Amino acid sequence: MAPQIDAVILAGGMARRMGGNDKGLVDLNGQAMICHTIDKLSTQVDQILINANRNQAQYEQWGYTVFSDQDSGYLGPLAGMVTALKQTQADYLLVVPCDCPMLPTDLTARLLAALEQQQADLAVASDGEYEQPVVLLLKPHLAASMQAFLDAGERKIDFWYRQHKVAVESFADQPNAFVNINTPEQKQQLAAQIAK
Repeated sequence: MAPQIDAVILAGGMARRMGGNDKGLVDLNGQAMICHTIDKLSTQVDQILINANRNQAQYEQWGYTVFSDQDSGYLGPLAGMVTALKQTQADYLLVVPCDCPMLPTDLTARLLAALEQQQADLAVASDGEYEQPVVLLLKPHLAASMQAFLDAGERKIDFWYRQHKVAVESFADQPNAFVNINTPEQKQQLAAQIAK
């Protein structure tokens, strides 16, 4: 039987480099940026969750479960991840950011295969050169260790996951898969690329 996999899209940040605009809701080629991510994930997972710390009603319009970080104060991506891990009943949780509109359509399958083959606790995607710390496939039992890491005042995702057995899956065959948008200029560049 295939394992159940939920996905959480992280849209809970402050988006300072985007002028404070909620990145998931920024228009990219006629639809909110998060919609591009949803389109990529909808056939890859059993359920999609959205982590948002503001504009929850706007995110709810797409019909998915929307939740805020259980720890207030914008503690970074790990706060959204740990809240999602505590909510999911699935066998695995896929984590992705809301500002990566070109995610691979085989992301989940490849991360799962790497995790299972290497008998790891989690799998992280790589662009062939760099690991992508906010693109992870996790086992829910990792919530306790993640919460302890946050409670100790730590925030760096890769520092946390190095405490566990990690499988790294390279997507060097899809070099633009993890291009993300942090500034209005990057949004313009990617919009032109997607429109081609």
